Amino acid sequence: MEKLKILFLCTGNSCRSQMAEGWAKALKSDTIEAYSAGVEKHGLNTFAVKVMGEAGVDISKQVSKIVNDLPDIQFDYVITLCGHANETCPFFPAGTKKIHVGFDDPSVLAKESKTEDDALRHYRRVRDELREFVSGLPHSLTSIAKQQINN
Repeated sequence: MEKLKILFLCTGNSCRSQMAEGWAKALKSDTIEAYSAGVEKHGLNTFAVKVMGEAGVDISKQVSKIVNDLPDIQFDYVITLCGHANETCPFFPAGTKKIHVGFDDPSVLAKESKTEDDALRHYRRVRDELREFVSGLPHSLTSIAKQQINN
């Protein structure tokens, strides 16, 4: 069976999409060929790397990129992980299904944190939510797509 090519897309490809790619590679490499990108490049977030490492997933070698850095890949699905990426998502050829599943931006939530531990709490929560979402892939994609068409 051919693997589904899935692109996880967020604003800066620094945190949420990087964590989703890491989870997909760790949990679903038998069924999913995972990629991540942003509508902008913000660099890899060190807190995202840290909390993923705590969960046993090393994303430290992943690189922040934009969609144009992946020109020759025909994606089956593009999953936008934040409102900005959903609103500014570039055009993909016919056959690519786009769905939106929003997650909080831990870097925004962590700005008010007084300690690193308090900041990391936000990253851990989003990390765990992304793990739960990715764990349901690819089976949940059809129902999510249908639900979004009906809304």
